[in-house]
Amino acid sequence: MSTLSNNTSLDAIYDVVVVGAGFAGLYALHSLRQRGLSVHGFEAGTGVGGTWFWNTYPGARCDVDSADYSYSFDDDLQQEWVWTERFPTQPEILRYLEHVADRFSLRDDITFDTRVNSAHFDETAGLWVITTDDDNTVTARWMIMATGALSAARIPQMDGQETFGGDVHHTADWPAGGVDFTGKRVGVIGTGSSGVQAIPIIAEQADHLTVFQRTPGFVIPARNRPLSPGELDDIKAQYPSRRALQRESHGGWILPPPAGMALEASPEVRDKEYESRWAAGGIAFQTTFGDLMFDAAANETAAEFVRSKIRETVSDPITAEALCPKGYPLGTKRLCIGTDYYETFNRDNVTLVDVRATPIERLDRGGIETTAELHELDMIVYATGFDALTGSLDGIDIRGRDNLALRDAWAAGPRTYLGVAVAGFPNMFTVTGPGSPSVLSNVVVSIEQHVEWVVDYIDHMRRTGARFTEATIAAQDEWANHVTGIAAESLYMQADSWYLGANIPGKPRIFLPYLGGVGNYRALCAQIADDDYRGFTTTI
Repeated sequence: MSTLSNNTSLDAIYDVVVVGAGFAGLYALHSLRQRGLSVHGFEAGTGVGGTWFWNTYPGARCDVDSADYSYSFDDDLQQEWVWTERFPTQPEILRYLEHVADRFSLRDDITFDTRVNSAHFDETAGLWVITTDDDNTVTARWMIMATGALSAARIPQMDGQETFGGDVHHTADWPAGGVDFTGKRVGVIGTGSSGVQAIPIIAEQADHLTVFQRTPGFVIPARNRPLSPGELDDIKAQYPSRRALQRESHGGWILPPPAGMALEASPEVRDKEYESRWAAGGIAFQTTFGDLMFDAAANETAAEFVRSKIRETVSDPITAEALCPKGYPLGTKRLCIGTDYYETFNRDNVTLVDVRATPIERLDRGGIETTAELHELDMIVYATGFDALTGSLDGIDIRGRDNLALRDAWAAGPRTYLGVAVAGFPNMFTVTGPGSPSVLSNVVVSIEQHVEWVVDYIDHMRRTGARFTEATIAAQDEWANHVTGIAAESLYMQADSWYLGANIPGKPRIFLPYLGGVGNYRALCAQIADDDYRGFTTTI
């Protein structure tokens, strides 16, 4: 056991500490070990998986094709693993990550069931002092925050929550043994991606389901299906070119190219293209035409097509109209991919409550009371999402140079350099942080790029003898302005979305992810590295 100059007792000293054991944390551990560094990970869960460890609610699955939502760093791994469905379920993704952890013996370097409470930079020693919730303290020269962009669950505050007499669950913190809805009157609050996936399955089991909807979303059918062995073999044979396309693409996934511009096409051609993408299912609907995310009139043609499908599907016209999204462009809130979502509202045991028309006033022992009536419930499920991109970092007392708290540095909104570094926080790197493509991309593609870039930078520091490095304020400001400027040219700023932090009361409204695309971002990062890591200052 060692001590620093301030007599802090240390339980271990590492080259690098990695916080989190999802896709990002596991790859960071593996990559750092490959470079000969001593590394240790901390994970709050009792196992690996990150998002896919915690989000075990019914219907949980990814909206990126399984063959693409996977690591590319090891060809044997990608050739041997067998995906069973087009869009993988949470259990299948978790099995995959557990397999990766076992294959590369990564569990040996992870302390599970342990949260990092604080991380303070010791300027004299040039080390991070990291304290966990079991009162252990370790130091590391570098710290990588792989805490996940969507991992800090949000429960809205409502009057009377503590008085509700039934069971309460959040989709992001689901009981390990599952939940039995049989014979229960269930209320689901929230109709984002988690709600869209869970609602049809809960409706099949519950005695009655009441869905409390504030803002209807655009839900595109998934058209999920099993993958045939021959189909998966064909994909695997094309992996070299397929992975290259992912890395250079806008979103990190393989999508059909846009069919021109919506406003240049005739109504007949537009409808034909929309019908084709609707029938195919998945996120490709958002890129049917090249002007959908930049021209409001073009976007409205796609939005109205989806509304027409809702009206065709939902038999009750009042319910159908309440489910129709209005007031914001399609895609500016996360596009939801669902199975039988709209059809679920044709069931006799399902009620939709439009809480904009009849707001929730309070919860009481027996259920949820709106301005119109009391909805008697035995169980409430919060499908209310996350404090995206910053919430997991805000939950840790991170202090950099001059004891500056990250919470204070980001009080007016998060500012980063490339989404991987923060001025005033030497030798700290974030994976898929604010200012990176993160949630607007196939996150596994972004994770691999982030980790590889950071590990290469650490190697560069070791070769050049740099003790620590940090982003300059000027470079950070320039990047933040670049991120904001690109977003301002799109329609994304026209929606109160979690991309802007609008789902968290009091959170500054700043567009959080980088909209410039995965391929462009990768090229910019490569240019910065080639230019001796322009925008960073180092201390020898």
